Amino acid sequence: MEVAELFLEIGTEEIPSGYIKKGLMELMRLAEGTLKENRLMAQGGAKVYGTPRRLVLVCEGVPEKQEDMVQEITGPPKKVAYDDEGNPTRAAHGFAKKQGLDVSDLTCIRTEKGEYLYCKQTIPGRKAREILSEALPQMISAVPWPKSMRWGDVGVAFARPIHWIVALMEGEVIPFEFAAVKAGCRTFGHRFMSPGGMDVTCFEDYRRRMRDSFVIIEPDEREALVEKQAFEAAGRVGGAPSEDPELVSTVANLVEFPSAVCGSFEENFLALPEKVLITAMREHQKYFAIYSGEGELMPHFVAVNNTGTRDESIVTRGHERVLRARLSDADFFFKEDAKTPLAERKEALKGVIYQAELGTSYAKVMRFRNLAVRLAGVLIPEKAEDAAVAAELCKCDLITQMVGEFPSLQGIMGKEYARMDGHKEDVCQAIEDHYRPLRAGGELPLTDIGAVVGIADRMDTIAGYFAIGLEPTGSADPFALRRHALAVIRILEARGWDISLTETFESCLDLLKEKLEFDSSQVLHRIVEFMRERYRQMMLRSGYDSDVLEAVISVDFDRLGRLRKKVGDLGRFSAESDRFQDIALTSKRITNMLKKEKGSYEVDPSLFRHECETALFEACKGMEPELFAFAERGGYLEAMNLMTGLVGPVDDFFEGVEILTKESEALRNNRIGMLQRLRRIFIAVADFSRFSI
Repeated sequence: MEVAELFLEIGTEEIPSGYIKKGLMELMRLAEGTLKENRLMAQGGAKVYGTPRRLVLVCEGVPEKQEDMVQEITGPPKKVAYDDEGNPTRAAHGFAKKQGLDVSDLTCIRTEKGEYLYCKQTIPGRKAREILSEALPQMISAVPWPKSMRWGDVGVAFARPIHWIVALMEGEVIPFEFAAVKAGCRTFGHRFMSPGGMDVTCFEDYRRRMRDSFVIIEPDEREALVEKQAFEAAGRVGGAPSEDPELVSTVANLVEFPSAVCGSFEENFLALPEKVLITAMREHQKYFAIYSGEGELMPHFVAVNNTGTRDESIVTRGHERVLRARLSDADFFFKEDAKTPLAERKEALKGVIYQAELGTSYAKVMRFRNLAVRLAGVLIPEKAEDAAVAAELCKCDLITQMVGEFPSLQGIMGKEYARMDGHKEDVCQAIEDHYRPLRAGGELPLTDIGAVVGIADRMDTIAGYFAIGLEPTGSADPFALRRHALAVIRILEARGWDISLTETFESCLDLLKEKLEFDSSQVLHRIVEFMRERYRQMMLRSGYDSDVLEAVISVDFDRLGRLRKKVGDLGRFSAESDRFQDIALTSKRITNMLKKEKGSYEVDPSLFRHECETALFEACKGMEPELFAFAERGGYLEAMNLMTGLVGPVDDFFEGVEILTKESEALRNNRIGMLQRLRRIFIAVADFSRFSI
């Protein structure tokens, strides 16, 4: 079968830098799905390229026509399709009509269930261009964006308005229209350096013409160029740009033809905190900071333009003028903020609404301050007072002018202002630390105080939103509660802190009940299940076995500091011990027999009738103290190895007595009590009945 190249370009107004990478991946995913669904799988796969003004898709080896498809269709039973005289019934006529056949063309096929009407049809394949003219508009409209926009009266949404579309298959235009734009073969070069239009015939022709028109369509190549030019520009002043892959990627997706220049700013601005300078350059202007060989920040920067320049000095002075204004503002804000001690700003938090039902930022601070003191009293008692100070100060920088102008500096500025006020270094660092991790997989708090305050802050947030019914749904998490939960889990695990999640969240809810009304037990249950699910997902992504994980967290999810070790030990035991399967099967049998039992029974040895009952009772009695001690101090492998000694006595017990005897209720309950005792022993480590055996 003949194959051809499918080439698609969507020309737009400038798409935000952060949208491009994911948008291209989604375009490739949708293209592969569209081709597969239409039996037009590309032999060479799909590739994507893009700049702020264009999204490009190339699929090599697309069949020019679908292969013919043979369909075998079974209809109604023969006894329904024909009457006693062999004449076709309405059922037979209806089946034939539905398949576009005459009833005389139908045959019968014998199956295990009897004879049925049957037909075999060959459906001719359609031309690819015909199919794609229908499918491509749907595919383009399905590309998801963080935010889409509508323009004019075209009636569709996209990341940015679409100005042209190129759609070719082996040089021929695929006719369709999307967003009031007709697909053709005409594209456009760089907006400023080569704005004219040009016709293209295929992807290689397009790529060559783009290079001639100052457009580099390969994101990776633009990133490499940005990095190379930044180093060259910084090298002119004897420095090197900051290592910032994220900024490199951002800048590369802001330009089609990168061109870097090196500028400078007044040395007196170096008196500002380093992160203030970097933030002003990086976040607002997308400039690279420059460091000396000794690692010190220099009064220079690298800016990347979207065009080549005849006179770099003019462009550089423009960048310097813009940055000077930003740094002058930062310098003013910093000096003004420093006039008021951080602690004096706490009262101003009373005027900031945190959430309508949960009150002001001041109220929130006081809640998690109390919780932080309780946690510190258990985890770091020698620093409990410092934790209280850090908690009270950690949100005070939110109402400073500097954080108002540069929101990403929250915590960072609090640390700087606290230092200027003479607070302990641990307290200052904790103010920044309590925000960590900033994102999934991000850096954890550096200090114990910061970790305690961060946990308290996040747990109060989770408890508060659950208490007022604003918990995450399957598709929405507007208050980032999943991220907060994962942060709590990671911090507790990393530090090995053995605190009760249930008791801590109960403390959060007690503090909230001073102002709110809600059912504490129901809210607590939902919170714990929410945390359990976050832990489950985190561990599954880390490659842990789902059976092992479920066996542990279904019975033990209160103290996170030791869970990972338990999961790891159980995984090793299940893989390596030749008695594991015996324990799992025994546990399943016990669990199944106890499912309908609602009562709880103690074991009375005086009711034993058989030696196997006595033997099992003595085995449990002799093992329990050592086994529970191992489990309590984290010796899970030792505990499980002890459990293997119960397999024989349990088997004898099941074989030797009728557990659900009708002879005597007391006898029956005594034997149920023995099973309940066994279950308590097994779940000291995990619920082995959860394994799929």
